[in-house]
Amino acid sequence: MAATKLTADELDKLDDAKLADELAKAKDELFKLRFQSATGQLETPGRLRSVKKDIARIYTILRERELGIRQAPGAAE
Repeated sequence: MAATKLTADELDKLDDAKLADELAKAKDELFKLRFQSATGQLETPGRLRSVKKDIARIYTILRERELGIRQAPGAAE
């Protein structure tokens, strides 16, 4: 599990396929963290919140690209 927080600038540099990969990884990590929390084995409870925010950031960037607010890297302007 990655311990780093994803920033919007870092995510903005990724293309849609890589963003989808990051989203899948984040969702998988969130599932594992929730499972650990339910079984009482969670060591860093703040990580749950961080992963949720990362997922929200990815969804925001994908939606902004869909609406034309942001441009995907390499896209013609």
